[in-house]
Amino acid sequence: MKTLYIVRHAKSSWANPLQDDYDRPLNERGKNDAPRMGKRLKEKDIHPDLIISSPAKRAYSTAKRIAEVLKYAKEKIKTKKSLYHADEEAILSLIQGLKDKYNSVILFGHNPGLTEFVNSFQDAELDIDNVPTCGIVAFQLNIDSWKDATWGKGKMLFFDYPKSKED
Repeated sequence: MKTLYIVRHAKSSWANPLQDDYDRPLNERGKNDAPRMGKRLKEKDIHPDLIISSPAKRAYSTAKRIAEVLKYAKEKIKTKKSLYHADEEAILSLIQGLKDKYNSVILFGHNPGLTEFVNSFQDAELDIDNVPTCGIVAFQLNIDSWKDATWGKGKMLFFDYPKSKED
């Protein structure tokens, strides 16, 4: 059994319109939402074996803030350039390449690829229009090896995002 958590980066700043997209930081709302969502994961007793993030500043910053709440060492967060604006096929390929010693993985990335991935990966007909900033979609996979992860294999455990409830 494997568990996969897909997390979209928190709200980013557009204060500097000339700033490269890759280097955009989190804005104040994003800086607050990431630990709030980390707390929600902690309340569900989630302990990831591996955290992987896009190296873009806003995604990596979100990963670090959530990892801190989950007591996951920030220096253990892996970054994968292939997650920066990855499409659904690139995300699936990354997942299929994970080492089987990891049973619980959190992946941080970007839209539109994350929303497309979530909708293709789940075993239900329920489409999510948009995974909002700092949104989390959790899947359980009845597999022993990540290489067996494929479209329609993910049983959605929950879909949560900052505005879904007040903390």
